[in-house]
Amino acid sequence: MIAQRCLVSLTFCACYLASYLMNKYVLSVLKFTYPTLFQGWQALLGGLLLHVSWRQGWVEINRDSRSDVLTWLPASVLFVGVIYAGSRALSRLAVPVFLILHNAAEVIICGYQKCFRKENISSAKICSALFLLAAAGCLPFNDPQFDPEGYFWAVIHLFCVGVYKILRKAWKLSTLSDIDQQYLNYIFSVALLALASHPTGDLFSVLDFPFLYFYRFHSSCCASGVLGFLLMLSTVKLQSLMAPGQCASWVFLAKPPAGWARRGLAGFLRAQGLLMTVVKDGDSRVENTMPWPQAPRWSIRKKNPRTGSPSLPTPCQPACCRDEIACHGLGRTLWGLWAVADGWPALHLNL
Repeated sequence: MIAQRCLVSLTFCACYLASYLMNKYVLSVLKFTYPTLFQGWQALLGGLLLHVSWRQGWVEINRDSRSDVLTWLPASVLFVGVIYAGSRALSRLAVPVFLILHNAAEVIICGYQKCFRKENISSAKICSALFLLAAAGCLPFNDPQFDPEGYFWAVIHLFCVGVYKILRKAWKLSTLSDIDQQYLNYIFSVALLALASHPTGDLFSVLDFPFLYFYRFHSSCCASGVLGFLLMLSTVKLQSLMAPGQCASWVFLAKPPAGWARRGLAGFLRAQGLLMTVVKDGDSRVENTMPWPQAPRWSIRKKNPRTGSPSLPTPCQPACCRDEIACHGLGRTLWGLWAVADGWPALHLNL
């Protein structure tokens, strides 16, 4: 039992980390800012995988009555608000900033339990909610990349998350399991987001997306959907094996690595040239239109007549061209490590 709990907990942390970073890569690096299509695709893929798992007997989904489905409909609408607003906010905010604002949803839950349900809440939980509120309130004044629209959607996201959790705890439907609720969420999300794609303009604007026919974009979208589905399953399994306090502890442990790995992963993906324009036969529409910071300017000295190898560069000339040091094995490795460590794009290094 202990080994099973550890395995499920580690799986949850890995899926949590990979899911956020993959979504951030698609939204911010590839600039796929069409939330109705992106979240609709994730809900569709998650629903199909959950349906296949049910048919194979891996999970159990009950055939619910119409009254139960209609009762859960407001929660499904809130779930659509959670994923839509979260996608808009994550595309504009850094992962650590988004997670801090996401945690502030606990303040809404704590306030509801204290003010409306008159529950006895420990002083430690109240202090924790106050710290979360203070951290979220200080962010706009200390964020060097302050984005008003990103914070606007983050506030809507945390409000929807808080109300969604309150509804789940208030109703406590015995006939609807966690898998049943998520299955209904997937169905309503696909329907609502598909209907909203035309009024929001995403349905036709996506035709101008520069990476629409880029295979790395397709694989990233598929990976994000699969990771979201695995995260949902691991969350349900974790909640069934552990107490609510232990689940909250594992969620807390899973969030810091997402913030730490964001910068390194972004630099690694760029250093590997994932966004480098690759023009092949039939790929003329793939263009890199995003502005990137300029790489440091370096000059390449002539070869040493004794050793026959190029000397170390000095700041003078841009290293964007195909010179000797960029094609040299050691220089290529050093440039790649520097790009990964500092998070700069290595699009012009041709590594």
